[in-house]
Amino acid sequence: MNDFQRAHITLSDNIQKVIIGKNEAVSLSIMTLLCRGHLLIEDVPGLGKTMLARAMAHSVNLAFRRIQFTPDLLPSDITGVSVFDQKTGEFKFKPGPVFTGILLADEINRATARTQSSLLECMEEGQVTVDGKTYLLPAVFMVIATQNPIELQGTYPLPEAQLDRFFMRIRIGYPSLPQEVKVMEMQRTKHPIHSISRVISQDALMAMQEAVTGVHIDRSLMEYMVRIVDATRIHADLALGASPRGSLSLMRASQAMAFLKDAEFVEPSMVKAVAKPVLAHRLIVKPQSRLRGVTEEAVIEEILNRVSVPVA
Repeated sequence: MNDFQRAHITLSDNIQKVIIGKNEAVSLSIMTLLCRGHLLIEDVPGLGKTMLARAMAHSVNLAFRRIQFTPDLLPSDITGVSVFDQKTGEFKFKPGPVFTGILLADEINRATARTQSSLLECMEEGQVTVDGKTYLLPAVFMVIATQNPIELQGTYPLPEAQLDRFFMRIRIGYPSLPQEVKVMEMQRTKHPIHSISRVISQDALMAMQEAVTGVHIDRSLMEYMVRIVDATRIHADLALGASPRGSLSLMRASQAMAFLKDAEFVEPSMVKAVAKPVLAHRLIVKPQSRLRGVTEEAVIEEILNRVSVPVA
């Protein structure tokens, strides 16, 4: 076991002091961080979406800010605003909470589309443009957004352009009965989020991010990934398939899985393991197909079963 694997185990164990029994959700969250991506956590209220984001942020030695998204939130409340300085007679830029290492966008789909779109430039280009001037965000910048299902009252669906900028979408799900009892026991006197410490430095994190890009991936596997993504674009049940950004994300996530498994190269099983969290939120199922019970995950499963796997 090398230093990177030890750091990953330490980070995972630290987060799981707060998030009980959700190993896959924690692992996918760490993979997103290592791939320099942004994470969307979608589920019903009360399942620990915000707590997972906070545990991630508190475990890494990065600046952390939280924004509670509401219908009256304005874009300038996120990116910042130019303020007139009477002493100098000039406008000075006052940075918004987006200028941080990890930004928790809590209940992101409770804000209007106009406010949601203020994150587009931040997430894609790592910068903010206000009044014609561009300001760079920190070298390590990650948005962790939580959202409730759109069927719930007071929510607005995220635009396709913004969904595509999220590296992964994950769901947490209800705990088992023993796990729920353990959660109650842990929070009987105080919440464990207050006792976890920062276990990964920014330099160590950036070194791990760089190491992920060095994991070998054969050209035949890249072609396999492109065939999977292309199949979403022509699928009869889909109104919108995955973009080339989806192909790139699938490649990087596969590298991250190999990295965390201490493997020297990416295998087809790793591609299949990350395909749903990487691609599902980028797809739009046709209304008539959704009425028949077709879901994005089911379409991806069908495509994975149909597309031939490259032979070594």
